[in-house]
Amino acid sequence: MIHSPGPATVPARRRPSRLALSVMALTLGAVGLLEAPARAAGGGAGARGPQGHDVSSYQKDVDWRASRAKGARFVYVKATEATGYRNPHFGRQYRGAREAGLIRGAYHFARPDRSPGREQAAHFVRNGGGWRADGRTLPPALDIEHNPYDRKRPCYGLSPARTTGWIRSFSDEVARLTGRRPVIYTTAHWWNTCTGGSTAFAADHPLWVARYGSASAGTLPAGWSYWTIWQYADRGRLPGDQNLFNGSMDRLKAFAAGPRR
Repeated sequence: MIHSPGPATVPARRRPSRLALSVMALTLGAVGLLEAPARAAGGGAGARGPQGHDVSSYQKDVDWRASRAKGARFVYVKATEATGYRNPHFGRQYRGAREAGLIRGAYHFARPDRSPGREQAAHFVRNGGGWRADGRTLPPALDIEHNPYDRKRPCYGLSPARTTGWIRSFSDEVARLTGRRPVIYTTAHWWNTCTGGSTAFAADHPLWVARYGSASAGTLPAGWSYWTIWQYADRGRLPGDQNLFNGSMDRLKAFAAGPRR
């Protein structure tokens, strides 16, 4: 993902290498009451399924109506990073997406080297990462991937056990505060390396997978058998990264609405 500067950093617009960005996926709904969506036919911009994108402060002012006219049906907007950063354009971006008729959600860029998962989750939810069962709000998302601030420490200096513990702490707090488990955005390479191939999250965390320049999402991170969102390019006709939802528009709306009560 393109992400804005984190706390006390030079503006970071660096991306993982194409090698590192092998796969990133989202499993469906937190409680497992939604069926897995049908696998999308083909891949990339020509694949079936609602098209979407994700943006951060790097995009700043987005023409949301133009985005919808070009085919966007959903979007994720970066809200926070660590515990000291909030996207200064988040409110305007988030409102604009909704006013243009897009289903939208917020994501948090993880800095597991900075503070506990529980603290970052609380910061995220306080600053835009909430969720409502209105059918128009996507579940909160956790962007956890290579360390863009120190390429020599791609796993942020954490062991696989500490990494999975951090993710669990973040997820538990998001679930406590919002009622939904977060979507996990990651790559197969990062996940399998930095969590040791943990399979502990696939059952109840939607997977958002990043793989560019390919006709398919490829091999998924350990534990997941399908992707819910595929980030297939870092540029295209929509602002920011290009995404595809793995299912119909009705399924996307059901995913946003959450499990039936």
